[in-house]
Amino acid sequence: MNYAVTPSERLDATFGALADPTRRAILARLASGDASVTELARPFAMSQPAISKHLKMLERAGLISRSRDAQRRPCRIEGKALAEVTGWLDEYRRFWEDSFERLDALLSEIQTQEKESNAQNKRKRSSRKMAP
Repeated sequence: MNYAVTPSERLDATFGALADPTRRAILARLASGDASVTELARPFAMSQPAISKHLKMLERAGLISRSRDAQRRPCRIEGKALAEVTGWLDEYRRFWEDSFERLDALLSEIQTQEKESNAQNKRKRSSRKMAP
């Protein structure tokens, strides 16, 4: 059965794949260049079939692709899925930046009001001291 994958489903798959530290380490390694399954499995204390399962999840999420080069099946990182995550996160970053800017403006306004209030209180105290 063929059906379209929604942006939400793509994000779910990407975040699911990124949730695992082994898969993040594999992506970090692939960021420096293509590598075979054997090369990717080397730093981990797990079997090659276990690494292959991680690679399948990364591939389903669109984070990596695999090609065939004779007997070698090199993996390479794919940027589109990460770009989609970045776009999604940017929306929230802008929201929080706007919220912090409004909070900064409110804090500045409160501080200005407090300074004015303190100055008025000082004048009142000093005028009371001067009164006979």
